[in-house]
Amino acid sequence: MLHGDETDLQKAADREKRWVALSSLLAAIVLTAFKLVVGLWTNSLGILSEAAHSGLDLVAAAITFWAVRMSGLPADHRHTYGHGKFENLSALLETILLLVTCVWIVWESVRRLLLLESVEVTVNAWSFIVVIVSIVIDYSRSRALKKAADKHQSQALEADALHFSTDIWSSLVVLFGLFGVKAASIFHASWLEKADTVAALGVAVIVVGVSIRLGKKSLDDLLDAIPDDLREQVIRVTGEVAGVQEVKLVRLRRSGPEVFADVTLTADRSVAFEQSHEIANQAETAVRRILPKADVVVHIEPTETDDEHILTTIRVLAARHHLGAHAIRLYMDNEKRSLHLHLEVDESLSLDEGHRQATAFEQAVHEAVPGISRIVTHLEPIGHASAMLPAELACQKQVEQVIEDYFRTSSIAAKPHDVEVHRIGNDLAVSFHCTLDASTPITDAHELTVLLEKHLRTRVPSLGQVVIHVEPFGQAK
Repeated sequence: MLHGDETDLQKAADREKRWVALSSLLAAIVLTAFKLVVGLWTNSLGILSEAAHSGLDLVAAAITFWAVRMSGLPADHRHTYGHGKFENLSALLETILLLVTCVWIVWESVRRLLLLESVEVTVNAWSFIVVIVSIVIDYSRSRALKKAADKHQSQALEADALHFSTDIWSSLVVLFGLFGVKAASIFHASWLEKADTVAALGVAVIVVGVSIRLGKKSLDDLLDAIPDDLREQVIRVTGEVAGVQEVKLVRLRRSGPEVFADVTLTADRSVAFEQSHEIANQAETAVRRILPKADVVVHIEPTETDDEHILTTIRVLAARHHLGAHAIRLYMDNEKRSLHLHLEVDESLSLDEGHRQATAFEQAVHEAVPGISRIVTHLEPIGHASAMLPAELACQKQVEQVIEDYFRTSSIAAKPHDVEVHRIGNDLAVSFHCTLDASTPITDAHELTVLLEKHLRTRVPSLGQVVIHVEPFGQAK
């Protein structure tokens, strides 16, 4: 959806495209009338073929003007990708009109060349004037259309620009034919009398070539065909984004000046949601380096890696069953593995409902991690009521003294601080920070908290939750 300045720029672009298309339409009207009058007056098939060509140019310009107006409409519930395809459709219609012109020119040329119909061609000053004026107008018109087409990536304007640039060459061919007919009357060279008809055939050949190229391009865009190497470029740049494991799907389509890209990538399922979102953002940026104004949608699929740790697998399975998992322990006993963990379930569930969730989770673990002989899950309620508990400060000095006694007899250089003790119902909840040497292995730091918690439980009656935050010296909070 466009907002603010982007909307204003889009409106300005639409106005510029409509004005260029309208000026092309007006020029086509003038040229068609001028060529038709002179062609009928002089009986020149070359000029008449140019008049017919310009007549279809007039229709093509009208179609282009209509297509540009329609393509500027915003997306709606029926056209979710916008109305850009109207430009591609108009290019295809122009192709059909050009081919119809060629059929008529070739037919009439063959009639005259085979003398099925004898026609005298009158060449005068107006014959040359109309062709020269046509060349001048077509040149200025094709330049204006090409400039606008490149600026706004408009296929309809591009088709018109290509159309009218070839008119210049076809007019030059007609001009050559007129010179041939005039030379035949001056030098009495009868073979030059057919130059006008040959010139008309030259126009038809040029128009056929343009029609084939234009028709192929418009059909490609209508059928969502893309350049051969574009998909490979998108696969390469998105595959180079950090965190992307595989590029599974790339779909590209053009709708008028707009390009849409749908990309599906895989990433390690253990990455956090925010990290996954960042991977998608980087992939979008990479695609826009190739397609600057593309509408890009990136979908990230989580996938299991070959070296994924068992603990990651267990956490993923728990999340898949809408459960939280912590305090995960995997024990080895005579080549048998047993799994112990805490499962967080919704506090609104009954014991039966919570147990069914745990059983389904355990079954999934057995299937995903072969070799686990026993699973023991401890259910913990989570939710607003469980998280928000009434508490009051209590027994602070007693707990502080127990902590100091522990470190007085310990060889570990540690400094406890910010001790808080709350009474929640009949239990005490203790939390405090503990600074250690920065080089202490994280496993040793965790072992310290386990031993310290056991010490507190033996010395402090009715002790419930214990939370110990370890941190390096110099970074105490």
